[in-house]
Amino acid sequence: MTIADYLALGLFAFLWFGYSWLTSGEPVLPRPSLNQAMAERRRLWIYNSLGRDLKMIDTQIMAGLQNGTAFFASTSIFAIGGCFALLGATDQVDAVFRDLAFVSYSGRAAFEAKVVGLTALFGYSFFKFGWSYRLFNYCTILFGGLPMAAEYRADPETAKRDAERVIRMNIIAARHFNAGLRTIFLSIGYLGWFIGPYMFMASTLFVIIVLTRRQFFSEARLALMDESESRAKK
Repeated sequence: MTIADYLALGLFAFLWFGYSWLTSGEPVLPRPSLNQAMAERRRLWIYNSLGRDLKMIDTQIMAGLQNGTAFFASTSIFAIGGCFALLGATDQVDAVFRDLAFVSYSGRAAFEAKVVGLTALFGYSFFKFGWSYRLFNYCTILFGGLPMAAEYRADPETAKRDAERVIRMNIIAARHFNAGLRTIFLSIGYLGWFIGPYMFMASTLFVIIVLTRRQFFSEARLALMDESESRAKK
């Protein structure tokens, strides 16, 4: 492990936490991220459901959110298994990497440390997806306790308080899901470390730039914002 390796790892951690801070939770920039804009749409969805008694559409949405979370949790488990298999084939990998001219090979111990780090990333994403799945389950239970349309009209304040619980639980679950998905994306940048520290820096920056563009400058974000509606009217 060289100084460049430690600098690359520090840059990876800095960009990860910085990007998470900018795109999660309350907006810290005048331009909200796609995730932050979607949190408001979740609130509109739950409030809209108070006006109808037939909530089959809403329960289907909840089921879809849970199924997507379960899929990525299973994917993380498979990735962890692949990392352990890679550790078991260290001798073969060692022989291959020594003959590659474009790879900055630091030795077997450094390679194993990098694989352990990659395993930790997938383990973190699994726990995030697993917790998100459970929170979406709690959200479904809370949603089932929402009053019917007639009860909402009779006591709107109580109904809105109940809806706020569902909204907060849904947003928290989505935040953990996004954290797990972000880790999966950044693991692609982490793979550059197996080639060398400078490739690690370049691949991490590339992934962060792509994710930042999608969060702040993509067509998906524009579709959610009010300015896109005003342009359509013109």
